[in-house]
Amino acid sequence: IIAEYGPKPKNRNAGRKAVIIKSQEEGTGERPYGHALVIGISRYPKKVTKSMGKKKQNKRSKIKPFVKVYNCNHLQPTRYQLDLPVDKELFNKNSIKDPAQKRKALSQVKTILEEKYKTAKSRWFFQKLRI
Repeated sequence: IIAEYGPKPKNRNAGRKAVIIKSQEEGTGERPYGHALVIGISRYPKKVTKSMGKKKQNKRSKIKPFVKVYNCNHLQPTRYQLDLPVDKELFNKNSIKDPAQKRKALSQVKTILEEKYKTAKSRWFFQKLRI
């Protein structure tokens, strides 16, 4: 499920599109509210045209992802879906707390998202949200 992170305009990821990887509707001991682990796009790819060279096209197609746990009340679900083949062992709340594992997870997500973008599937997900 794709969700838009929305209501807090001061947050750096506000208005960004994200994919819910794992959801805890009931909450847990440390987070007694419904929350979800999401993967999203912090910096969207820029527009690419045919007249640009290969090097410039590759540079403009870069994506900066984020991986974070958010309160479910702060997410706005959409009708869109995106299948991401992610490693479930690498993406859990405990591994995201460790900076080294988070860096590894972000690099894996970056390659997956850039491959999806280059196949031109799910174009809606890779465009900025118009509010």
